[in-house]
Amino acid sequence: MKRVLAGIVLALSSTSVFAADTVQPIVEEPVAAGPRVSGHVEAYLGGLWIDTEGGNENGWVAGGAARLNYPIDARWNIQGDVFADGVWFDEGDINSYGAALHGYWRDPSSFALGAFATINGYGGDSGPEDIYSFTVGPEGQVYFDNLTLYAQAYYGQLRQSGFSEHLDIWGVRGVARYFAQPNLRFDAELGYRSVDISDGADTVSAALQGNYRFDGTPWTVFGRYQFDHLSGVSSESVNIHKLVLGIRATFGADTLLDEDRNGATMDTARSTYLFF
Repeated sequence: MKRVLAGIVLALSSTSVFAADTVQPIVEEPVAAGPRVSGHVEAYLGGLWIDTEGGNENGWVAGGAARLNYPIDARWNIQGDVFADGVWFDEGDINSYGAALHGYWRDPSSFALGAFATINGYGGDSGPEDIYSFTVGPEGQVYFDNLTLYAQAYYGQLRQSGFSEHLDIWGVRGVARYFAQPNLRFDAELGYRSVDISDGADTVSAALQGNYRFDGTPWTVFGRYQFDHLSGVSSESVNIHKLVLGIRATFGADTLLDEDRNGATMDTARSTYLFF
């Protein structure tokens, strides 16, 4: 693990820088009448397993997010997010924290289309110092009966405070959300991102997530598994496995499906290794 961290820090410095018994189509879920303010707060806890050519490393992970969606009118929405993630190893910790802003037009019966921007800071005992990143890009969702397809593309930069040089970041992300019931949702996610360091740093990500909201309450429990394959940093290939359990409290939406079509439905990619 120390070799991986050292390689990332060196690269940055050298440039100055994741049931119902019978699944039925959901056709009876109504579109809520009129826009309203909604959002949620969530937290998770779990583990991280890193496999490298030089050995393995395990750690604990924890994090959370808060999202608020504000409808400007019947179709235009603004959503704001704040989030934080941390990893704890024997030799120290790494953390990431940031915010996102989404602006989009949404018809709950068909699609949503807009754009987003993020900013992230990085730190911790084992993390790089004075490093931050930002991204901007388009995003959109298409709504079917009990399926939502979600896509994002983005460009950004990784920077170090006090230096004018930067590293370019770009990526794409796709998510499928399947509602077996209005309060039972399964997610599948694929993503790719690249950071323009000397040897290149490319990451392919895949994740699966299950979400269950207790009927008549604001509480949702979820479990997520995410796999990241990182190549190019320090000429090593790194596989990272992240498994977490979490809880979410929602307001302004009656079910998971209602939240998806009328509430704080947007999110952003969050790396398992936190640096970018």
